[in-house]
Amino acid sequence: MLTGECAVSQTGLDAVALKPKECDVRAALDTPFDTVAVDYEGREHLPDAEVLRELAADREVRLTMPVRADGFDPTGDDDLWNWVPEGVRRVFVAGHAAYLSEEERRRAVAPRLAAGLERAPDAWVGTEGVERVALAAGGTQYELLSRSTEADLRALRSTGYDGEIAVYAPTVLTDDEDDILDAVGAYAGRRRPVAKALPTDATTDARAEGRARDVLGKAVRDYALVGDVASVRERVSSLKEAGADLVVGYPARGVEEFSE
Repeated sequence: MLTGECAVSQTGLDAVALKPKECDVRAALDTPFDTVAVDYEGREHLPDAEVLRELAADREVRLTMPVRADGFDPTGDDDLWNWVPEGVRRVFVAGHAAYLSEEERRRAVAPRLAAGLERAPDAWVGTEGVERVALAAGGTQYELLSRSTEADLRALRSTGYDGEIAVYAPTVLTDDEDDILDAVGAYAGRRRPVAKALPTDATTDARAEGRARDVLGKAVRDYALVGDVASVRERVSSLKEAGADLVVGYPARGVEEFSE
């Protein structure tokens, strides 16, 4: 298998997504991508502003901002808006429940997305769980890869939608099934249709057997980009032919796999 720059630069991916809980996001500087999306994993894992500033001096940086969370709420507590360094762009999301308090989870999403886009019209808008609201709000639609993504993209484009669409996908550059399941088996297993199909208390990593392994073997290919470089490149190409403008890969086995 090709490694380093030879591998990831041939996949057709347009950007890298990094999780600050897992790595120093400055590791994006060692990848061949000009755009880096920084995921949100709770305020305690926000990168330092100086780190973002350093990264933004060399890359296009997009920071995920949960608009219902204190500090990021464009209609209320917005103390973290001015903390974001100049030059760092935004990705507005409703916010994962795991990173929100009960009070924050009760806040309405639609008015906050709209208010956020008024302040930062070049922001991307995460669609997970709020697809219709995100589409109504406008901005670049930031889709999470699923089994229906290609069909959804074609449907949007066939209706005349001409806005920008970016697709986020965990990515594993190997065709070793055990390695794939260790990297994204649990992730795929948490998707609702997959969880319903899995046997009760099924193992979701390389130890999976029988029906669980069969279900997961399909699911990881629905919800992630996996396989050798040629396979990933083919899937990325299919997404773009269906209507995606950008495909953002999250290195599920560690940022080193995307490094030059």
